[in-house]
Amino acid sequence: MIGSLWGSAPRGVAERHDERPLEPVMTDEREVLDVDVLFVGGGAAGLAGAIHLQRKIEEHNAVAKEKGAPLLDEPMIALIEKGDVIGAHTISGAVVDPRGLDELIPDWREQGAPLVPVTSDELKWLTKSGSFSMPHPPWMKNAGYSTGSLNDVVRWLGDKAEEAGVDVFAGFPAADLIIEDDTVCGVVTNDKGIAADGGQRSNYEPGMEIRAKVTVLCDGSRGHLTKRLVNRFGTDGRNPQIYETGVKETWEVPGASAKAGRVLHTAGWPLPRDMFGGSFLYYTGGDMITLGLVVALEYEDPSYDIHEEFQRFKTHPLIAEILEGGTRISYGAKSLPAGGWWSMPQAYVPGAMLAGDSLGTVNVARLKGIHLAMKSGMLAAETALDALVKDDNTAEVLSAYEKNFKESWAGQELHKVRNFHQAMAHGISPVGMFHVGLQLITGGRGTKDYYPIEAGHKRMKKKSAVDTKREPVKKDGVLTFDKLTNVFHSGTTHEEDQPAHLLVHQPDPNHCATTCAEEYGNPCQYFCPAAVYEMVPDDDASAGREKLQINFSNCVHCKTCDIMDPYQIIEWVTPEGGGPAYQKL
Repeated sequence: MIGSLWGSAPRGVAERHDERPLEPVMTDEREVLDVDVLFVGGGAAGLAGAIHLQRKIEEHNAVAKEKGAPLLDEPMIALIEKGDVIGAHTISGAVVDPRGLDELIPDWREQGAPLVPVTSDELKWLTKSGSFSMPHPPWMKNAGYSTGSLNDVVRWLGDKAEEAGVDVFAGFPAADLIIEDDTVCGVVTNDKGIAADGGQRSNYEPGMEIRAKVTVLCDGSRGHLTKRLVNRFGTDGRNPQIYETGVKETWEVPGASAKAGRVLHTAGWPLPRDMFGGSFLYYTGGDMITLGLVVALEYEDPSYDIHEEFQRFKTHPLIAEILEGGTRISYGAKSLPAGGWWSMPQAYVPGAMLAGDSLGTVNVARLKGIHLAMKSGMLAAETALDALVKDDNTAEVLSAYEKNFKESWAGQELHKVRNFHQAMAHGISPVGMFHVGLQLITGGRGTKDYYPIEAGHKRMKKKSAVDTKREPVKKDGVLTFDKLTNVFHSGTTHEEDQPAHLLVHQPDPNHCATTCAEEYGNPCQYFCPAAVYEMVPDDDASAGREKLQINFSNCVHCKTCDIMDPYQIIEWVTPEGGGPAYQKL
């Protein structure tokens, strides 16, 4: 399948003049494709890095030619993306600090990037039936920024990458790392044509080895390759990574175009006071409004349902009035790394670097990460160029990336909020606000330079220890929707006859039906925003209990289950293909 794609000569390939075969070379077991630098993941970090590297190579060769120095002989820069098209798996509430785009494509406005300027910026505290305006903290002001769909932005960046000569390949999930002699040497893509029972179907095709001198992992929040790399090399951060999950809908509302660029953030209802999170609502251009609820994955109640609370949020008079007469056109969910500076893993190992959400470059205080992801990708690109010039991908060379990132404006921005999430981990409380205020005065330090934090799943309590009673939201199919209806509007698809990509490593065969049911009430059926996990009657009537059913075809690849499971026995791995097909999210 990859061979046929290569044979189609995507943009940027026709001009290649080196003597290396464009078609992959077949080994005894797998096809092998050799590239110079491989970016894994077609989000903001990977695309920005690939574009920047392609241009830096051209600049290097121009200078080398003037000096009579050796040229880089048309190195091959490749980017693979698991989504069927660039942007298919991309979702974000996007108010964009333009600093990253300004550096990458200075004339992005003139080139028609799909963003609109922020025209109004509001912050409100919600009660159950009312709201009142709040002053913006200094770090949350959005004047001079832009809003839009990150989904649209990365599609646009994908076109720019191909125009720059990057070999961009969508629909190729990276299943595993290639590690030899303690050095990352590339990735292996998924086998195709594996049946649900593990056998080979008639269309079976083994995955390909894509070998690279330098691999840049941009596989997103809780990226499965990054997770394996960090575990393999022991390079996790000083704090465990903390995550949030956002659920999001895009609506088409007649007349919304008149307020294009309006930005509204809310705090308070429907979140409990001891839970950190909030909502956003952006007028992204045309009659499109995108809105969502984001919740830190460190709550105590095992029956807390993020999707349910998002539907509740929309019943607030303020939000319901905004959406009146509109139509929900898409839905999605995504986790994001929220731990900040102390939770970031080491940015490099021999042969590989991490960028974007894989590295944890999200400024939760500002609710922004796109500009930081782009800068991390660009700095990784500069280090990759140095590695190519020196023909050296050792840790000694690649370590310059971490140093350069920490010293860059992106690193300095994250360092100034290095203890923010730790202060707010128990919600918006007077104590938390005191620590945040002190950090603002002391450049992020607070009472001490380092605030510890525990992994979010460890804070979940047994169901007997919390009050799980909560009035369900009536789903009217107009303003509020059930999970399955919303999953349909995510466009997600997975071929049914393939192995499930959600693995539950039960310590015993009845763990979910007995131990987890008794202790936590099977929280997977609540924290999953896509109705993947379901407790159904056991086929064995004599058992007198339920069993876990995994509806993996519903999965929108948010990774919440991998993160929030209290036993840490759920593992998300790459499916053969498919997943969400997001639009305008």
